Amino acid sequence: MSQDTLAYEQALRIVLDASARRGTEECSIATCLGRVLATPIVSAVDLPPFDNSAMDGFALRGASTLHAGTELDVEGEQAAGDGIRHAQYGAWEIMTGARMPDGLDRVIPVEQTERLASGARVRLLADVASGQNVRTAGSDVARGENVLDAGTVLQPQHVMLLAALGVAKVPVAERPRVAVLCTGRELVDDPSQTLASGQIRNSNGPFLAARLPLAGAEVVHVETVGDDAVAFESALHRALNAGAKIIVTSGAVSMGRYDFVPQALERLGAKTLFHKVAIRPGKPLLFAQLPNNVLLFGLPGNPIAVAVGLRFFVEPALRVMLGIPSETPRRIPLSKAYSKKPRLRFHLKSRMHIDAEGRLAVEVLDGQESYRIRPLADANAWAVVPADVDALLAGALVDVYGVGHFEFPLPYEATP
Repeated sequence: MSQDTLAYEQALRIVLDASARRGTEECSIATCLGRVLATPIVSAVDLPPFDNSAMDGFALRGASTLHAGTELDVEGEQAAGDGIRHAQYGAWEIMTGARMPDGLDRVIPVEQTERLASGARVRLLADVASGQNVRTAGSDVARGENVLDAGTVLQPQHVMLLAALGVAKVPVAERPRVAVLCTGRELVDDPSQTLASGQIRNSNGPFLAARLPLAGAEVVHVETVGDDAVAFESALHRALNAGAKIIVTSGAVSMGRYDFVPQALERLGAKTLFHKVAIRPGKPLLFAQLPNNVLLFGLPGNPIAVAVGLRFFVEPALRVMLGIPSETPRRIPLSKAYSKKPRLRFHLKSRMHIDAEGRLAVEVLDGQESYRIRPLADANAWAVVPADVDALLAGALVDVYGVGHFEFPLPYEATP
């Protein structure tokens, strides 16, 4: 390994140290899906807000246990939505979710009762104890309880909870504004355009534009430029004018004749913090800081190198900016033996699955070359093999990451 090629851990530390926490803003719960809570949510109310019935039946009171055979007068009826009622004696017919009349402390299901001929009395067909079938106030959430932590990525179940607590708006982290610049005169953006000899379709741009919002970013500019330093510098200015605080580029960072990004950054007054990391794919990855603390990730042009650079460098930076806790991989056994070249940390397109004995395992997929996209479409995880390891036996534990930092699917398919 050359002296200017950093270990992954060193490079990542440089990225994290350069990344700063973003500000906060208010967001309606109607539009907060995928946003990151900036501060904890503490409940101002009890949930449920009052004692209520868990089922249709009769609300009662009495000794510690009312026994089967007891007969009681039916004093009243309480439906869901009725307000406070004061019980005097006897039984109250009650519906699921209805507020318990004051003084009553248990509910017997309607199927465990017999309405007597007059309709004014009810006979119990089972014993019923104090507190039975009653949902007490605050039994789900107590007033003053912390219900969601800062750094929570808001999902529909969180919206359900917030709505139940009467929370209309929540403080969320500002989305980092990101621009995507793809380089290469061979790239064609228009899917309807017929390819000329030597041309390929741009897959990196659509991938980055689709993946970055799922990682918490706001994409403010997407552009493709040819292998031209002047055009690239102009595109950088357009990205900055769009308000980008992170710029992600693909291509032109290696050592070839048309790999002009390092020189273009130098002319713009950027500080290159590292260029080349001991990883595969994506070794030529570049990280620079432009004036006004704008960060630039120069990713190599091969599609899987782009995916690895995004997942293991850009997304950790976004976590810092959004206030999300650092990521911990899962340790999962390999389904088959694996070997690799030493001195490089490998990021492997993989698939978690449950074997025939119900055990969780991870399979390294065929087609690990950095140009091969199909295996990534089949993957649901990344398996990572450290730089100092060159061979692993079947059953060896490896670090496994979800395909994106907000997602780690529980595999449901079983292998034969």
